[in-house]
Amino acid sequence: MVDYKTGQIGQLVRVLKGKDAGSIGVIVERIDDKFVRIADGDKRKFDQAKRKNLQHLELMSWISEEVVNSLNENGRVTNGKLRHAVISFKQFTDTRTEEKGD
Repeated sequence: MVDYKTGQIGQLVRVLKGKDAGSIGVIVERIDDKFVRIADGDKRKFDQAKRKNLQHLELMSWISEEVVNSLNENGRVTNGKLRHAVISFKQFTDTRTEEKGD
């Protein structure tokens, strides 16, 4: 069982505070119990991942296996995979929102 409240590598998040508020990112590194690094592969590349306080993030119950596998195998992930994870998540949530509206 995965605990989505602690911030897992590959987990998608929505930024709640700061200039990136409202944007979606992927956790690419856990620094400690309070801080993680996030990237989206577009505005925030993997090499320039943003350090964020977990309290300033809304943790989603979506973990990108592709990102997790890439980080475990290579220690890094391509920006394309990060973009794909964010786009897939947005399409999934848009579809669910449309279904609820019907």
